[in-house]
Amino acid sequence: MTTTSATGFDPRVFRRALGNFATGVTIVTARSPSGEQVGVTANSFNSVSLEPPLVLWSIDKRSGSQAVFEAASHFAVHILAADQIELSNHFARPQEDKFAGVVYEAGLGGAPLFPDCAARFQCERFQQVDGGDHWILIGKVAAFDDFGRSPLLYHQGAYSMVLPHPRAPKKSDPNAAPATMHGRLMSSNLFYLMIQAVNAYQASYAPKQLSTGLSTSEARMLMVLEDSAQLDLVALQREVAMPTREIKEALANLQQKGLVSETTAGHQLTDAGRAQTEALWDISRRQQEAVFAGVSTEEIETFKKVLKVVMAAQ
Repeated sequence: MTTTSATGFDPRVFRRALGNFATGVTIVTARSPSGEQVGVTANSFNSVSLEPPLVLWSIDKRSGSQAVFEAASHFAVHILAADQIELSNHFARPQEDKFAGVVYEAGLGGAPLFPDCAARFQCERFQQVDGGDHWILIGKVAAFDDFGRSPLLYHQGAYSMVLPHPRAPKKSDPNAAPATMHGRLMSSNLFYLMIQAVNAYQASYAPKQLSTGLSTSEARMLMVLEDSAQLDLVALQREVAMPTREIKEALANLQQKGLVSETTAGHQLTDAGRAQTEALWDISRRQQEAVFAGVSTEEIETFKKVLKVVMAAQ
């Protein structure tokens, strides 16, 4: 166990251990009686009770938004959809007016409500509990919307999305025609096939990558830095699907390990970082060779072209 003399735990290592628990991503909004609006990105949301309908989330006591949440009669929790990464990043960044240029409407207590989420909950302020360096805010749900969209997920400092597990048992539906649907999916639905292929590939690849002692976000950072010149924080956020806070934390961890250094122009790999990145690419290469052992070079090149067509369609 890694410790520090001041706290007992190294905060970065402790946060990384907690990051093994995958969560959804929310934006919580409120409006004070004086009209000040706030919104924060949070992954601390959870359900508490069905009767009465209670939910909770937590906010850092040092947050500049805390006073508004304390004064507001209501707050709104938005469970973000998989395509709302930019909205998540927007409300995670400190800025003077977070709502400028953002589409929203007024909900209960004036709390801003965003469209196109996976779900959203309008809550009466019910209780505030002291939780160490955070306040735990409990709300009584007064209204909610379930839009049925696939949610945005958060794991080990990186955004993710829901994908069916390849080994999960299939649910049976007595009113469905499983043989016909399964056959149609397997034979003609390219999106389904791509998802199943990624699931199968990741099932054996991810543990090998994590065995290096690097988190998924740290490994991604090293591989991006190797392929680029020195990158500053803005460029890194453009290259990796991670919030600014997690980019900073991953960089701090990598600097502490002596794998990345910072200059006035940005961040770059150290000699040790280049060696570690070579090890990551070696894991990637061996995985690719094992998976595609029975595929010819010509077929692989065609496969790459098809993938690039799909990526360009974005």
